[in-house]
Amino acid sequence: MLKKENILLVDDDIQILELLQRHLTSMHYHTYSAVSVKEALYILKDTAIDLLITDINMPDINGIQLIKYMAEHYPDIPKLVVTGFPSIDDAMSVIKSGATEYITKPFTKSELADAVQKSLECIQQRKSKGKEPSKMQQGYGEMIGTSEAFKEVVEIIERVKDNHATILVQGESGTGKELVARSIHYSGKFARAPFIAVNCGAIPENLLEAELFGYTKGAFTGAFETRNGFFQAANNGTIFLDEIGNASLAVQGKLLRVLQEKEVTKVGSQKSEKLNVRVIAATNSSLIELIEKKLFREDLYYRLTVVSISVPPLRERISDIPMLVSKFLQKYGVEYKDRLVGIAPDALEVLERYSWPGNIRELENVIQRAVIMSDGQVTVKHLPEQVKFQIDFPEQALKPLKQIEKEYIEKVLAATGNNKTKAAEILQIDRKTLREKLK
Repeated sequence: MLKKENILLVDDDIQILELLQRHLTSMHYHTYSAVSVKEALYILKDTAIDLLITDINMPDINGIQLIKYMAEHYPDIPKLVVTGFPSIDDAMSVIKSGATEYITKPFTKSELADAVQKSLECIQQRKSKGKEPSKMQQGYGEMIGTSEAFKEVVEIIERVKDNHATILVQGESGTGKELVARSIHYSGKFARAPFIAVNCGAIPENLLEAELFGYTKGAFTGAFETRNGFFQAANNGTIFLDEIGNASLAVQGKLLRVLQEKEVTKVGSQKSEKLNVRVIAATNSSLIELIEKKLFREDLYYRLTVVSISVPPLRERISDIPMLVSKFLQKYGVEYKDRLVGIAPDALEVLERYSWPGNIRELENVIQRAVIMSDGQVTVKHLPEQVKFQIDFPEQALKPLKQIEKEYIEKVLAATGNNKTKAAEILQIDRKTLREKLK
């Protein structure tokens, strides 16, 4: 009677596959066979596997890459490596990659049985201890970090926080440009004055001018009363203009006048109003490129860049990730679980290795989802697929038809445990034809 454990065997050597399959079947395990990493991943996708046994040296994609992939995409499946190179360095490399056990070739049936048993027992006993959220968070305002890139931003903030110099904050989407603007405002002597944030990309172009500078009654259809704009609301304080590159040339012209003359004019009015407003603009696009395309005024660019702050992407401040993760774990742990949530060390390692194209915003979304899906400790299995180790398969070289036929027959034989009757049925040929092809 077969045991409930399903074991996936991966080796490009058909003879080794058959040997493993024969031994494991006699031990009452159910086996699946693959002659390449790509075939193994197809099986893993659709089959519940309890143990992986893989060789290291295979063409195209080796076993180490498969182990690394499975350690993050299938962390609960133990991995047993069969290797013909029993050096200490190779053994350490295999274990560090995520393998549970390894045995060397040639091996006996009893050695295989012991290694399989240890692997199955090890995964049940091994429980990572989650790291408690750090209480030693360091940062500036709402921002957190201790990296050199972060310190450079803080140093500029310290120099500009107490004056009304115009500032341009540049950085990729999700890096926290608005947090930089808020830190400038709320850490300085103007903290009690208004801080008004305006997303220029979210307001229709035909309404942006009226929203920024206000309008008089009857200035346009729907203007039933005279209203102040965002600039008037920010008087004596700070206005933050996010996505400034999306403003039309007409709005840019009026904004230039505000910066030059320190006054605004409502839409539909001839009378200007004096204002004392610090302008902080932000963009995730290259204003220089927009200037070259005649989409942004060069004179406005130089007015905006009295002080320029470049916010580094998250991939340039990897050392800050543990603190950011801790912050988001506390935030969403309390919000969703009514308690603090920890994170397993291997899960944190995955987060530190990922490139984060969506920056801090993407990291926060990942942690938010992980907290919801976890039971008090975030582990690798709670992380989305895109942050885990990925295998880049090389393009397959074109092969002769006979070679493709040979490889497919070997694959079917391996999958059927070398049962030629079943293989012939799958191939839809008779046993005699199969025997001829095997010759």
